[in-house]
Amino acid sequence: MLVEFSIIPIGVGSSIGDYLADVLKIVDESGLPYKVNPMGTCIEGEWTEIMRLIKKCHTQVMKKADRAIVTITIDDRKGKPNRLELKVKSIEKRLGKKLKK
Repeated sequence: MLVEFSIIPIGVGSSIGDYLADVLKIVDESGLPYKVNPMGTCIEGEWTEIMRLIKKCHTQVMKKADRAIVTITIDDRKGKPNRLELKVKSIEKRLGKKLKK
């Protein structure tokens, strides 16, 4: 399963970098494969472990913020491991070139 999520603390000012650093430390320490992008984080794993991780990240943000918006997008496909890398490679193959990452 691939999941992209973002957590945006509300009412904390215009800079949320410290909050995101806290979240990404938790993601990195989880041991799950992930990729960070400018608008969120993609994680690959099983439902239970990913949801547990997102809950842990949400809890961390809520320690310092009174409100947060959490967005979760799930792509669940049976029998297709390593999709974090292979989905992009599939498109690159069709295009005949590497994409910017």
